[in-house]
Amino acid sequence: MDSRLLTGTLEMMILEVVSGGPTYGYAISQEVAGRSNGLFELKEGSLYPALHRLARRKLLSANWREIDGRRRKYYRVTAAGAKELAARKQEWRQFAAGVSGVLGEAGGLA
Repeated sequence: MDSRLLTGTLEMMILEVVSGGPTYGYAISQEVAGRSNGLFELKEGSLYPALHRLARRKLLSANWREIDGRRRKYYRVTAAGAKELAARKQEWRQFAAGVSGVLGEAGGLA
């Protein structure tokens, strides 16, 4: 898969996974890989900078937790993050429908 296709969708995928409840970086990467049937494998070099950007923009909040002797930073979607996710999902659906229409696939724009 051409990684350029992922540009602009990484943050949306992270927000979607974290919207299911508080979670930490490694679990986010595993969830994305699982939901995409292994198509998207988020590496530390892209995942953690994206998490930090989302937190700086107040779309995610973060706190440290110690579980089984391990300290992990857990992320939670803020109200602003939920609103941003809804907007990005709508934009993505319109984009995907437009591309599908150009490609002559069912589900394209009418």
